[in-house]
Amino acid sequence: MRQHKVSDVMTRDVVTVPETSGYREIVEILAAHRIGAVPVVDAQGHVVGVVSEADLLHKVEYAGAEAYQGLLERSRTRPARLKAESDIARELMTSPAVIIGPENSVTFAARLMSRAGIKRLPVVDDAGHLRGIVSRADLLRPFLRTDEDIHDEIRDEVLLRTLWIDPSAIRITVEAGIVTLRGQVERRSIGPLVIGLVRGVAGVVDVTAHLTYAIDDGATPTGRSRAA
Repeated sequence: MRQHKVSDVMTRDVVTVPETSGYREIVEILAAHRIGAVPVVDAQGHVVGVVSEADLLHKVEYAGAEAYQGLLERSRTRPARLKAESDIARELMTSPAVIIGPENSVTFAARLMSRAGIKRLPVVDDAGHLRGIVSRADLLRPFLRTDEDIHDEIRDEVLLRTLWIDPSAIRITVEAGIVTLRGQVERRSIGPLVIGLVRGVAGVVDVTAHLTYAIDDGATPTGRSRAA
């Protein structure tokens, strides 16, 4: 069964800026391309950071606030103020950038974004060169698959090719990405395996399984499966 990778969903035509790009230039680029952030690259094409709208907004946040800067400035606000005083990408960017490889799974990309609290990841090869960018919206793209496509992958890739189960033994229905399985497997331990693999199919929102078994080999079903 094929594991969906970052390279399957990433945007390959990426807008970048050099480290010397000015504040106004970056704002214009974001507006022109309707994007929320842009990778910063060095002369060799390596990603050295990312400038986002959040980085740029510090200049708005601290506009005219010099009179309120005190000697006891909080450590958490000082980096923001320094960015507010910056004028080029090298000083404005968040660095080092959180990056990912094209061969990583979309699941790993989603977890990395969640842990880092970011909306997009530059995609780099083994040499550190930029190959694309993947956003939250890109990771949601598999959920645009049709129910028919999901059904066919479960039948052909999960049941037939991976588990060698006769597809006629399990009835598969898919509605709005929610999969329902009804039928019988040979052994009780196979039930949780079927459910787990089906959950991993791109576009699957949830799985409900009503599976019976011919032989009780002592395994405990997991998920929402029910064994008659």
